[in-house]
Amino acid sequence: MPGNMLSKGEVFVIETDATSREQLSTALQQSAYDVICFADSASLLSEAKARMPACVVLEMPPDRSALDVLKRLREENCMAPVLVTSANGSIAMAVDAIKKGAADFIEKPFRTHDVVGRIDAAIDEFAQPGASRQSWLPGCEPLTAREVGVLEHLAGGLTNKEIARRMHLSARTVEGYRASILKKAGAKNVTDLLRRIFVQSSSTQA
Repeated sequence: MPGNMLSKGEVFVIETDATSREQLSTALQQSAYDVICFADSASLLSEAKARMPACVVLEMPPDRSALDVLKRLREENCMAPVLVTSANGSIAMAVDAIKKGAADFIEKPFRTHDVVGRIDAAIDEFAQPGASRQSWLPGCEPLTAREVGVLEHLAGGLTNKEIARRMHLSARTVEGYRASILKKAGAKNVTDLLRRIFVQSSSTQA
């Protein structure tokens, strides 16, 4: 990190590919982050008990053990935003990651500076007061602030790719949030979801 820049915080990284790890570390340091790379999840979890990072970037191995790491971080009250990366990403995997609390799901190969931008966005959102939960439909599990943002764009008729660009997320992550929103509402599809919201809004205004 350049010596004349104040640190924006520590980013914990698990990345097995040496080239990706070096490129990501360099880009984060150039963006004024301190980077700590870990060889395994046990060492990351141990360090997270001592101090909370600004963000965590977890590589998803084939056995999906990164989801267990994410769960452990939350159990240890480490609430920093977590970005999950995967070379074999699928919609199902993205949905699982989002359900477990990931802020973003990024497919490889990725452009390093795109990842840095998503880390910035995740940290900014985390820092906003009251951003953790927002109510929406009575009787339904509340949405996270990120889900509310996705929902607003869905209501505006945007596609997953358009929402991803607007919110600095991956299309897979948007698909994950979209699936989570539909499940919380008990809706079959986006049309059904928006109909329920419109009916609720109309009854509230009446």
